[in-house]
Amino acid sequence: MKEVEKSSRREEVLEKQKQYLFPSIITYYSEPLVLERGKDMRVYDTEGREYLDFFGGILTVIAGHCNGRITETIVDQVRKLQHVSTLFPTIPQVELAEKLAKITPGRLQKSFFTNSGTEANETAVLMARAYTGRHEVVALRHAYSGRSALAMSLTAQSAWKLGGPPLPGIVHAHNAYCYRCPFEKTYPDCNLVCARDIEELIRTATSGQLAAFIAEPIQGVGGFVTPPKEYFSIVAEIVRKYGGVFISDEVQTGFGRTGGKWFGIEHWGVQPDMMTAAKGMANGAPIGATIATPEIADSLKGLTISTFGGNPVTACAAKATIDFIESENLMENARVVGGCLCEHLKELQKKYPIIGDVRGMGLMQGLELVKDRKTKAPAVEETRRLMDLTKENGLIIGKGGLYGNVIRVSPALTCSRRDVDDAIRLLDRSFAQLQ
Repeated sequence: MKEVEKSSRREEVLEKQKQYLFPSIITYYSEPLVLERGKDMRVYDTEGREYLDFFGGILTVIAGHCNGRITETIVDQVRKLQHVSTLFPTIPQVELAEKLAKITPGRLQKSFFTNSGTEANETAVLMARAYTGRHEVVALRHAYSGRSALAMSLTAQSAWKLGGPPLPGIVHAHNAYCYRCPFEKTYPDCNLVCARDIEELIRTATSGQLAAFIAEPIQGVGGFVTPPKEYFSIVAEIVRKYGGVFISDEVQTGFGRTGGKWFGIEHWGVQPDMMTAAKGMANGAPIGATIATPEIADSLKGLTISTFGGNPVTACAAKATIDFIESENLMENARVVGGCLCEHLKELQKKYPIIGDVRGMGLMQGLELVKDRKTKAPAVEETRRLMDLTKENGLIIGKGGLYGNVIRVSPALTCSRRDVDDAIRLLDRSFAQLQ
């Protein structure tokens, strides 16, 4: 009888989802998975079945589900002060801003808090235009920047561009997609032509008066595309030559995700003029942040507020998350355990020809699935089937890429070697069943 009740609860949720939510909201799997609770590295559906979570709510649950220390901090703050808006300074907001100034690279110092990565990216472009007095922005192909009109214009995947033509003033450069190099070159003999081509793009597709360049150090929705070590230093020099500011979109790569460092761009040795963050910053509480150098932050004149941005509860959640990552040395854990994960994924690549490429950093690893390694034809249907198989086997992973054929593996930074072993075992079983 209890099993019938659990099943009917799942059906009730799915029926209400269909009846009351926008149908454009995508869900994973042929039969959507209704999750009810979670703890640490695992989540549970309405029928009580356990799943090892190696996607973390799209790289958001960075310190584990229902983390006790973070949850208690949130509860304490809810009891004290929940909301006042940015019209009133609060201790949690200024403490979070001070912490970000300490851990971000270079001269980044002043923050503006919002509710999402979309808003953070919107704010960064606004600030770049205010500071430079210019309008044009260079973004990267395959990028994903959010779901507002401006963010969708920055995005360079047709499936995520809704509501008509993009806004003017944005051009898209080739990204450093070495596995599918648009110039048909091979790294390192390519001389980073993808990076150097940005100068020609600026000179031919813009007025030459650049406001900003924005990029994810590792493209998230784009399929964990990871540029060579020289890429961003070359790009930054070109961008600044034409008067633009460099914006690092750390929505998915921030807060230790890439291993060993707080932010992804640090692996490339570039100090950005602005940085955006969200997702893992507060372990699941809705937040966005734009962090800028003092002169850029001071350039915006006039009035602005953020009704919910930086509210005391979310600010406490973010500060507690950062403190937890720091105290538990999770950046180093991401580096070490991420290296172990990468090695195991490359072993699966040797075993299964469908895995064309393994790429990423730390606990942000991608598998690009292809029908044939020579032609690199995207294995789209096979990816969909693999997703269903991993769900049936008790493992949650993500997918992305322009063709939807890249498996995204991104567990919480609390992930252990044992968790990796369990995930690889379930992945191995799923690939074997796919054949």
